Amino acid sequence: MPEPSRQSENVRWHAGHVSRERRRALLRQAGCTVWLTGLPASGKSTIAFAVERLLVESGHAAYVLDGDNIRHGLCGNLGFSAEDRAENIRRIGEVAKLFADAGQIALTSFVSPYRSDRALVRALHTAASLPFLEVFVDTPVEACETRDPKGLYRKARAGEISNFTGVNDPYEPPDAPELTLRTTEMSVEDCAERVVELLTQRGVLDA
Repeated sequence: MPEPSRQSENVRWHAGHVSRERRRALLRQAGCTVWLTGLPASGKSTIAFAVERLLVESGHAAYVLDGDNIRHGLCGNLGFSAEDRAENIRRIGEVAKLFADAGQIALTSFVSPYRSDRALVRALHTAASLPFLEVFVDTPVEACETRDPKGLYRKARAGEISNFTGVNDPYEPPDAPELTLRTTEMSVEDCAERVVELLTQRGVLDA
Protein backbone atom coordinates (compact mmCIF):
# COMPACT_ATOMS: atom_id res chain seq x y z
CA MET A 1 0.00 0.00 0.00
CA PRO A 2 1.43 3.43 -0.86
CA GLU A 3 2.56 5.62 2.00
CA PRO A 4 0.12 8.43 2.94
CA SER A 5 1.30 11.97 2.26
CA ARG A 6 2.96 13.81 5.15
CA GLN A 7 0.59 16.08 7.03
CA SER A 8 1.36 19.63 8.07
CA GLU A 9 1.89 20.25 11.76
CA ASN A 10 -0.63 22.02 14.02
CA VAL A 11 -3.64 21.39 11.81
CA ARG A 12 -6.74 19.30 12.38
CA TRP A 13 -9.76 18.34 10.32
CA HIS A 14 -12.92 20.35 11.03
CA ALA A 15 -16.05 18.32 10.46
CA GLY A 16 -19.06 20.16 9.06
CA HIS A 17 -22.73 19.84 9.98
CA VAL A 18 -23.98 18.49 6.63
CA SER A 19 -23.81 14.71 6.27
CA ARG A 20 -23.11 12.82 3.06
CA GLU A 21 -26.60 11.39 3.34
CA ARG A 22 -28.08 14.89 3.32
CA ARG A 23 -26.00 15.85 0.29
CA ARG A 24 -27.08 12.68 -1.48
CA ALA A 25 -30.74 13.45 -0.84
CA LEU A 26 -30.24 16.94 -2.23
CA LEU A 27 -28.21 15.97 -5.31
CA ARG A 28 -29.75 12.53 -6.05
CA GLN A 29 -26.29 11.00 -6.26
CA ALA A 30 -23.35 9.88 -4.18
CA GLY A 31 -20.04 11.67 -4.40
CA CYS A 32 -17.57 9.73 -6.52
CA THR A 33 -14.32 10.04 -8.44
CA VAL A 34 -14.06 8.58 -11.93
CA TRP A 35 -10.37 8.42 -12.80
CA LEU A 36 -9.73 8.20 -16.55
CA THR A 37 -6.17 7.12 -17.33
CA GLY A 38 -4.43 6.34 -20.61
CA LEU A 39 -1.76 7.48 -23.03
CA PRO A 40 -1.61 11.07 -24.26
CA ALA A 41 -4.21 11.61 -27.01
CA SER A 42 -6.00 8.40 -26.04
CA GLY A 43 -9.32 10.25 -25.75
CA LYS A 44 -9.54 10.72 -21.97
CA SER A 45 -10.61 14.36 -21.96
CA THR A 46 -13.01 13.95 -24.87
CA ILE A 47 -14.75 11.10 -23.05
CA ALA A 48 -14.70 12.89 -19.68
CA PHE A 49 -16.41 15.97 -21.10
CA ALA A 50 -18.95 13.79 -22.91
CA VAL A 51 -19.77 12.04 -19.62
CA GLU A 52 -20.05 15.39 -17.85
CA ARG A 53 -22.57 16.57 -20.46
CA LEU A 54 -24.65 13.40 -20.17
CA LEU A 55 -24.74 13.65 -16.39
CA VAL A 56 -25.57 17.35 -16.22
CA GLU A 57 -28.27 17.01 -18.87
CA SER A 58 -29.87 14.28 -16.76
CA GLY A 59 -29.85 16.51 -13.67
CA HIS A 60 -26.67 15.33 -11.94
CA ALA A 61 -23.75 17.38 -10.64
CA ALA A 62 -20.46 16.57 -12.34
CA TYR A 63 -17.22 18.39 -13.12
CA VAL A 64 -14.17 17.50 -15.20
CA LEU A 65 -10.73 17.94 -13.67
CA ASP A 66 -8.61 17.95 -16.83
CA GLY A 67 -4.84 17.49 -16.86
CA ASP A 68 -4.05 20.49 -19.05
CA ASN A 69 -6.53 22.72 -17.24
CA ILE A 70 -5.12 21.84 -13.83
CA ARG A 71 -1.61 22.75 -14.98
CA HIS A 72 -2.84 26.26 -15.73
CA GLY A 73 -3.25 26.87 -12.01
CA LEU A 74 -3.07 24.36 -9.18
CA CYS A 75 -0.16 22.44 -10.71
CA GLY A 76 1.30 25.19 -12.88
CA ASN A 77 4.62 25.00 -11.05
CA LEU A 78 5.22 21.31 -11.87
CA GLY A 79 7.13 19.74 -14.73
CA PHE A 80 6.99 16.21 -16.10
CA SER A 81 9.70 14.37 -14.17
CA ALA A 82 8.60 11.26 -12.28
CA GLU A 83 8.67 13.27 -9.05
CA ASP A 84 6.61 16.12 -10.47
CA ARG A 85 4.14 13.70 -12.03
CA ALA A 86 3.69 12.03 -8.63
CA GLU A 87 3.04 15.38 -6.97
CA ASN A 88 0.65 16.38 -9.76
CA ILE A 89 -1.39 13.22 -9.20
CA ARG A 90 -1.25 13.56 -5.42
CA ARG A 91 -2.65 17.09 -5.59
CA ILE A 92 -5.44 16.23 -7.99
CA GLY A 93 -6.25 13.12 -5.99
CA GLU A 94 -6.80 15.27 -2.91
CA VAL A 95 -8.91 17.76 -4.88
CA ALA A 96 -11.01 14.98 -6.44
CA LYS A 97 -11.55 13.52 -2.97
CA LEU A 98 -12.89 16.88 -1.77
CA PHE A 99 -15.23 17.07 -4.77
CA ALA A 100 -16.50 13.56 -4.00
CA ASP A 101 -16.93 14.39 -0.33
CA ALA A 102 -19.06 17.37 -1.41
CA GLY A 103 -21.36 14.98 -3.27
CA GLN A 104 -20.06 15.79 -6.74
CA ILE A 105 -19.03 13.34 -9.44
CA ALA A 106 -15.42 14.27 -10.20
CA LEU A 107 -14.30 13.13 -13.65
CA THR A 108 -10.53 13.29 -13.86
CA SER A 109 -8.57 13.10 -17.10
CA PHE A 110 -4.88 12.45 -16.44
CA VAL A 111 -2.27 10.29 -18.12
CA SER A 112 -1.21 9.26 -14.59
CA PRO A 113 1.26 6.74 -16.03
CA TYR A 114 2.40 5.02 -12.83
CA ARG A 115 0.34 2.41 -11.01
CA SER A 116 1.76 3.47 -7.64
CA ASP A 117 0.47 7.04 -8.05
CA ARG A 118 -3.01 5.84 -9.04
CA ALA A 119 -2.98 3.37 -6.15
CA LEU A 120 -2.23 6.23 -3.76
CA VAL A 121 -5.27 8.15 -5.00
CA ARG A 122 -7.45 5.05 -4.66
CA ALA A 123 -6.16 4.60 -1.11
CA LEU A 124 -7.07 8.20 -0.26
CA HIS A 125 -10.64 7.56 -1.36
CA THR A 126 -10.86 4.17 0.34
CA ALA A 127 -9.69 5.68 3.62
CA ALA A 128 -12.42 8.32 3.30
CA SER A 129 -15.09 5.72 2.34
CA LEU A 130 -15.59 7.37 -1.04
CA PRO A 131 -16.09 5.53 -4.35
CA PHE A 132 -13.13 5.53 -6.73
CA LEU A 133 -13.64 4.10 -10.22
CA GLU A 134 -10.61 3.66 -12.43
CA VAL A 135 -11.37 3.79 -16.16
CA PHE A 136 -8.63 2.68 -18.54
CA VAL A 137 -8.89 4.44 -21.90
CA ASP A 138 -7.13 1.69 -23.80
CA THR A 139 -5.91 3.23 -27.06
CA PRO A 140 -2.81 1.83 -28.83
CA VAL A 141 0.10 4.23 -29.08
CA GLU A 142 -0.10 4.04 -32.89
CA ALA A 143 -3.65 5.39 -32.81
CA CYS A 144 -2.67 8.08 -30.30
CA GLU A 145 0.16 9.20 -32.58
CA THR A 146 -2.19 9.35 -35.54
CA ARG A 147 -4.48 11.68 -33.61
CA ASP A 148 -1.76 13.73 -31.85
CA PRO A 149 -3.85 16.96 -31.78
CA LYS A 150 -1.07 19.00 -30.14
CA GLY A 151 1.80 17.48 -32.13
CA LEU A 152 3.48 16.25 -28.96
CA TYR A 153 4.34 12.76 -30.20
CA ARG A 154 6.03 14.28 -33.23
CA LYS A 155 8.05 16.61 -31.01
CA ALA A 156 8.97 13.76 -28.65
CA ARG A 157 10.12 11.58 -31.56
CA ALA A 158 12.24 14.50 -32.76
CA GLY A 159 13.86 14.86 -29.35
CA GLU A 160 12.21 18.20 -28.65
CA ILE A 161 10.29 16.88 -25.61
CA SER A 162 11.73 14.65 -22.91
CA ASN A 163 9.82 12.58 -20.35
CA PHE A 164 6.93 12.08 -22.76
CA THR A 165 4.76 9.10 -21.89
CA GLY A 166 4.54 6.54 -24.67
CA VAL A 167 7.78 7.63 -26.33
CA ASN A 168 10.58 8.13 -23.81
CA ASP A 169 8.67 7.55 -20.57
CA PRO A 170 6.72 4.40 -19.65
CA TYR A 171 2.99 3.93 -19.18
CA GLU A 172 1.86 1.27 -16.74
CA PRO A 173 -1.69 0.15 -17.62
CA PRO A 174 -4.09 -0.67 -14.77
CA ASP A 175 -4.11 -4.24 -13.54
CA ALA A 176 -7.81 -4.30 -12.63
CA PRO A 177 -9.69 -1.18 -13.72
CA GLU A 178 -13.39 -0.92 -13.02
CA LEU A 179 -13.92 -0.24 -16.73
CA THR A 180 -11.85 -0.49 -19.93
CA LEU A 181 -12.76 1.60 -22.98
CA ARG A 182 -11.22 0.70 -26.33
CA THR A 183 -11.60 3.85 -28.37
CA THR A 184 -10.59 2.24 -31.66
CA GLU A 185 -13.67 0.02 -31.34
CA MET A 186 -16.16 2.41 -29.70
CA SER A 187 -17.46 5.89 -30.41
CA VAL A 188 -17.10 8.71 -27.90
CA GLU A 189 -20.84 8.52 -27.25
CA ASP A 190 -20.65 4.78 -26.56
CA CYS A 191 -17.72 5.28 -24.19
CA ALA A 192 -19.56 8.01 -22.30
CA GLU A 193 -22.67 5.88 -21.97
CA ARG A 194 -20.59 3.00 -20.61
CA VAL A 195 -19.23 5.27 -17.87
CA VAL A 196 -22.74 6.41 -16.94
CA GLU A 197 -23.85 2.76 -16.87
CA LEU A 198 -20.97 2.00 -14.49
CA LEU A 199 -22.05 4.82 -12.18
CA THR A 200 -25.58 3.44 -12.19
CA GLN A 201 -24.41 -0.12 -11.52
CA ARG A 202 -22.26 1.04 -8.59
CA GLY A 203 -25.18 2.89 -7.00
CA VAL A 204 -23.72 6.35 -7.48
CA LEU A 205 -26.74 7.72 -9.37
CA ASP A 206 -30.24 7.86 -7.91
CA ALA A 207 -33.38 8.02 -10.03
